[in-house]
Amino acid sequence: MEHFVVSARKYRPQTFKDVVGQQAITNTLANAIRNNHLAQALLFTGPRGVGKTTCARILAKMINQQETQDPDEDFAFNIFELDAASNNSVDDIRNLIDQVRIPPQVGNYKVYIIDEVHMLSASAFNAFLKTLEEPPKHAIFILATTEKHKIIPTILSRCQIFDFKRITVRDAKEYLGYIAQQEGVSAEDDALHIIAQKADGAMRDALSIYDRVVSFSGQQLTRQAVTENLNVLDYDTYLQATDMILENDIPQLLVKFNDILASGFDGHHFVSGLASHFRDLLVCKDQKTIDLLEVGEQTKARYFEQSQKCSHTFLVEAIDLANSCDLKYKTSHNQRLLVELCLMQLASITFEGEKKKSERGIVPPSHFKVGARPMPTAKREIVQQNEHEQGNNDEQVQLPEDHTAVETCASVKDEAYYSDDSPGAKSAEIPSEEKKEESVAQHTPSQPAIKRERVSGLSLKSINKKKEIAEQQRSMMPEEEVMDDAFTEEEMVEQWKKYTEKLKRKGEKILASILESQEPKLEGKKICLVFPNETMKLDLEKEENRLMRFLKQRLRNTHISLNIRVDEAVSRKYAFTPQEKYEKLREANPLIDKLRATFDLDV
Repeated sequence: MEHFVVSARKYRPQTFKDVVGQQAITNTLANAIRNNHLAQALLFTGPRGVGKTTCARILAKMINQQETQDPDEDFAFNIFELDAASNNSVDDIRNLIDQVRIPPQVGNYKVYIIDEVHMLSASAFNAFLKTLEEPPKHAIFILATTEKHKIIPTILSRCQIFDFKRITVRDAKEYLGYIAQQEGVSAEDDALHIIAQKADGAMRDALSIYDRVVSFSGQQLTRQAVTENLNVLDYDTYLQATDMILENDIPQLLVKFNDILASGFDGHHFVSGLASHFRDLLVCKDQKTIDLLEVGEQTKARYFEQSQKCSHTFLVEAIDLANSCDLKYKTSHNQRLLVELCLMQLASITFEGEKKKSERGIVPPSHFKVGARPMPTAKREIVQQNEHEQGNNDEQVQLPEDHTAVETCASVKDEAYYSDDSPGAKSAEIPSEEKKEESVAQHTPSQPAIKRERVSGLSLKSINKKKEIAEQQRSMMPEEEVMDDAFTEEEMVEQWKKYTEKLKRKGEKILASILESQEPKLEGKKICLVFPNETMKLDLEKEENRLMRFLKQRLRNTHISLNIRVDEAVSRKYAFTPQEKYEKLREANPLIDKLRATFDLDV
């Protein structure tokens, strides 16, 4: 039986033109040899399997061919390869230095290739410094490493450094296709693409995977055979899962995830791949970024077709959800539940069957009952867009030019909130800003539907525009009913306490404590308060509108006003130093001096 040679050795490049994916470096080296500008020490650094040692051997062969021009001569006696991983002592470097002094018998140069040079000890590096800086004219050193940061700076400064890059997926796929053609193997484009992706930028790994898959599938290299042999999730799995997500089909999505786990795949691998799939769909949305999608042409067409069903908003939120699940996976105690929850949230992004009660809503079980099911949101958007375009062709809708904001319902809500006579007063909640904004949309029949206009605050023109809008709002506000009933200070204090109790029930205890700290005094129609500091005054001024609206309604007098002032002397009632506290106690009980002297106490 003929001896089998692996593809990584059989198809190892013999010239710089055969090297894959390193054109900039190979052109530089070829020009340096042609122009006699080659340095005495070179450092090749980069990931594994990208051609560092191969380029070193080609360079060693080419610099001696300039004289003899014999392409069959390999100059094996002029090339010395040293593995620094196993020869990393000072004695090994000294032996190398002794050999350097001997000139070559054939050719003009002796080339020393030191692989994994970062494994040399510190003393070996120091012993190598002088020879590396000033070697004999017939000696050239080529150092190769995958970890440049482990080499001492004095060595780096004496070398000409070449950084090898990872092999791109496209270059690796094309080279695999060339080898398959040479070997008479019929290979699908997608199958070679998966092998190139699995290699992660290393050509040697790609060739090793190729040999393994060919041994499994024979002369017909298919995508299915590659995915089965390499145990990877191909794009078909993610395309099917995305279709289920767009259709809000949670049951089928969970069954699909269970099948993936049953096939031996890790849930973490599935989630990270799903996030990458959403990223690829987002890339397909724009012609400028579609080149970032590293897949075959047939696969690219399927990605583009599915990307048209997804909106930008959906894809961004889906990437965020999947990436968040990816980050939490390792720390989760129930990892399967975490992924299933993520899938349910993904399938609920486009669901609009009923109002969501939380930020991350999930499609309710009633959605999956047997019978007619609502159209998926992605398809419904396309149908609505077509209907909208047809409607625009028949009739143009005229919108009003004047867009201003009306806040007519806010005061009504506040009155209902603070009135005991209104229904549900005990269980009413403080209206939030979102509810106030919704109340604007609920305009009365006598008022037109008005859209809130947003104005920037970065120019004088915008400030004037805001003033105009504020004046329009005031002009459109309903006139306040004028009331002027008489009331006593006791009645005012009683309503003040009721308002304080309402704040406590609503959880605003800090504001309630501020109102309780001072008893209001009535001077005519003015309610006067004196606070010990400015902070309490500012906090109450923020609540002044709601407070006065409440008091005006309860006391049936719209001429009431609030007068708040700060008196620093009042603060003396609230803050005492330890000495002041002691003086107060001594005034109450003079014997405390005797107690202090007896036990020798400090204040």
